[in-house]
Amino acid sequence: MAFRVDERATDFREIDRYESGVGWIAHPEETMQRASHALAVDGEVWVVDPVDVRGLDDLLAEFGDVAGVVVTLDRHKRDAAAIANRHGVSVYLPSFFEGVATELDAPIARFGADLADTGIEAHVLKNSRFWQEVALYEPDSETLVVPESVGTADYFLAGSERLGVHPMLRGFPPREKLGGFDPERVLVGHGPGVSTDAARALRDALEGSRRRLPQLYAQNLRMLLPL
Repeated sequence: MAFRVDERATDFREIDRYESGVGWIAHPEETMQRASHALAVDGEVWVVDPVDVRGLDDLLAEFGDVAGVVVTLDRHKRDAAAIANRHGVSVYLPSFFEGVATELDAPIARFGADLADTGIEAHVLKNSRFWQEVALYEPDSETLVVPESVGTADYFLAGSERLGVHPMLRGFPPREKLGGFDPERVLVGHGPGVSTDAARALRDALEGSRRRLPQLYAQNLRMLLPL
């Protein structure tokens, strides 16, 4: 008999816990700081861009039954299929995503401006051949989830920033797409979220993006240089 080895991470770090949600970083030591989240609505849990970990099902069960797994960035397939199959649910993709469904060995469902009648809003941030991304906004908790355009991992942040625009978007920050939000918290796909004065941190990230671009690039270059 062949035994399947469980290669899921074990030493995960919990982040971003609040009344109706929680997040985790499966590999706390990695540079990319891939963050995953669970959003609870009416006793159901929506798992967003997840990296699987041992003990994850117990963490999710604190918030309800898993209703679906959501991919919000075309590159964030991560462990979405494995978790969806384990819970007998679908992977939910934005309606405009192309080339993602065929790479997921799980049932697929699509959503538009609203995530499956949950009241969670989906806002298109990028739609190109190279970058497809939506932000999720949960009005009741004023929670904004941005998978890639902004983040808090070191390579996103210039100087004293608490939230930073992605290095590739610094010259053309998504001000029109994200500038209208006034969130209580901002959850991100790379690093812990911002839950203190989050609206100001978001405004600062968008307004100072271009000005601090040289500083960020210099910092990231130093990170790449050998010690």
